[in-house]
Amino acid sequence: MDSLTHIALGACIGEVFAGKQLGRKALFWGAFVQSIPDIDFMAAAWTCQAENLLAHRGFTHSILFAVVFAPLLALLAEKWHRAHTISWRKWMWFFLLQMGIHLLIDGMNVYGAGWYEPFSHVRVAWNWIYVADPFFSIWPGIAIAVLVFLKRNHPRRKIWARAGIITSTVYLLYCGWNKWDTDKAAREIFAEQGITYSAYFTTPSPLNNWLWYMVAATDSGYYTGYRSVFEKNNRVVLQYIPRNEALMGPYLGRTDLYYLRRFSQGYYALSQRGDTILFNDLRFGEQIGWQRQGAPFVFYYYLNYPEDNRLLVQRGRFAGWDQTAFRSLLNRIRGKQLITPGENKK
Repeated sequence: MDSLTHIALGACIGEVFAGKQLGRKALFWGAFVQSIPDIDFMAAAWTCQAENLLAHRGFTHSILFAVVFAPLLALLAEKWHRAHTISWRKWMWFFLLQMGIHLLIDGMNVYGAGWYEPFSHVRVAWNWIYVADPFFSIWPGIAIAVLVFLKRNHPRRKIWARAGIITSTVYLLYCGWNKWDTDKAAREIFAEQGITYSAYFTTPSPLNNWLWYMVAATDSGYYTGYRSVFEKNNRVVLQYIPRNEALMGPYLGRTDLYYLRRFSQGYYALSQRGDTILFNDLRFGEQIGWQRQGAPFVFYYYLNYPEDNRLLVQRGRFAGWDQTAFRSLLNRIRGKQLITPGENKK
């Protein structure tokens, strides 16, 4: 999830844990510890763009990292607040819980998290929720805004903190239900349209949990489409995207291509734009793809010009968004089909 959500949720947990003993300092500890796994942003200083994709949410998002650093942080906190009745053991469990929740949430979106580093490079990505979902973030955000201004001994401080935690948890479980329902519908859609696939995935479209992007992988390419949880039928318009593996030939053996293929978890396609070959990671969807087929992918890497790949994930995330695109997103969420069916290219 985004950093602000981790901070707000962590602060709410900190208030429940030690608000009475530490006052507003508990908010700080919660926000601080919830943010610790994201120190991996510093890896960008010595890694190339492609390698940094794996460094982010890599070892610092592993179970081993949490287990090693929680006791050390507990020693620091217990020494700093020795005048209070919070034992080292309680601090340790607090830090383990906070970092564990960070890992869990980051493992629920498409970017994934390296829970098992360094023993396994498999990334956990359950695809329950979009990386920045305002309907998940708003509840702890409201709670932390209130807690900042309430007095230390106000009787409703813990109520607000718990409300922020519980409401976001309930919403996350609701996202899990949508994921289960969408996966079931996706398998039915692929079967009804006669698509034989080797693997598939579904993931929410930007800023919501009601319009889902689905991808089915075949031997030579992918079928992609969008489905709303409010669809009354499974008449989803799918498009075929060739993998274009042959375009990769001149770049085989390059380090950045190795990192890109590993990062994409096998869901990639190559295309040509002008004088360069693009490596597209399909997991991040298409730029306003619910509005028009054949849209560029959100994630694309210039193989010919690796130095021009700054802000790799972010640069295409909201490209092409305007009032019309946002309105079409709302209509598509409501179940309106905005794309006319076309022939699938095999």
